[in-house]
Amino acid sequence: MSAALTFATARRVLAQVRADPRTLGLVIVLPCLLLWLVAWMFEGTDVLDRFGPLLLGLFPLIVMFLVTSVATLRERTSGTLERLMASPIGRADLIGGYALGFGVLAVVQGLVLTGVAVGLLGMDVAGPLWVVMLVAVLDAILGATLGLAASALARTEFQAVQLMPLFVFPQLITCGLFMPRDQMPAVLEAVSRVLPLTYGVDALQRLAAGEGFADVRGDVLVIAGFIVGAVLVGATTLRRQTP
Repeated sequence: MSAALTFATARRVLAQVRADPRTLGLVIVLPCLLLWLVAWMFEGTDVLDRFGPLLLGLFPLIVMFLVTSVATLRERTSGTLERLMASPIGRADLIGGYALGFGVLAVVQGLVLTGVAVGLLGMDVAGPLWVVMLVAVLDAILGATLGLAASALARTEFQAVQLMPLFVFPQLITCGLFMPRDQMPAVLEAVSRVLPLTYGVDALQRLAAGEGFADVRGDVLVIAGFIVGAVLVGATTLRRQTP
């Protein structure tokens, strides 16, 4: 693996995103707009303070999953990936570059969304703000790496979009957002333990309740582990072209 080739791939990914205003709008503007709509709908209540931290993790994960899976598949179907892999660049350089490029985009998204929520919408966070930002950024990176891994299962961009409900919706249902996990049927509670969004939601719920980094450190480490695992899956399943 070459650091120079990895960074070159990341720069190319970021340049492509920067040249596409629609993608930038989807990544940066849409989550902020959705959060503003929630704040407007429940103006005068504490709904934003209670659920805003959770949305800081959910919106970036969903959006980054969609953008990364479609963009990576487009590279394959357009022949770009095949040409790159015929060059001296290796598989690890490509996946590392994709992960780094979309990871930087995820960091920007998480920071902007948190800044809008706290600075413009007045969301009051009981726990440390920097930890909330850390978990939000990790959730965004998680969405990007899951999208990277999921792109190997799709043959068209439409199929990549269809994978989002398969990957994301079961996690939304079992992560503890709608019902405490200890009140779920035993099978669902066991399933939730192996899904990454569970740990992101758990960390954000604890932070919204006023707990600190020491209380969510385990969740943060598990999310980081899932990110590494998704990158490894993406590297092992990378194909030159769609069969």
